[in-house]
Amino acid sequence: MRTHYDVILRPVVTERSMEPGDHKKYTFEVSRDANKIEIRKAVEEIFGVKVHSVNTINVRGKKKRLGVHRGFRPARKKAIVRLARGSKPIEFFEGMV
Repeated sequence: MRTHYDVILRPVVTERSMEPGDHKKYTFEVSRDANKIEIRKAVEEIFGVKVHSVNTINVRGKKKRLGVHRGFRPARKKAIVRLARGSKPIEFFEGMV
């Protein structure tokens, strides 16, 4: 049985994900086999907020090379979570803007 913490792996904190115009939108790296319903339930349980919508993105690993050795970075899945209108913001992200 997976817990909510197995679905949400870590927040994505980049300039683009923290744009000031994107209020109530938060980006997380999630498990590759998680679906939108599991992501919604996990965010609502962990942070105590109400989720309006979830968009997911499968990110392929970049091709990398070190000398003669070639390989790929690991692939990952990102979720952009938009909170409902009356929901409080996620406190984890508040000091990062």
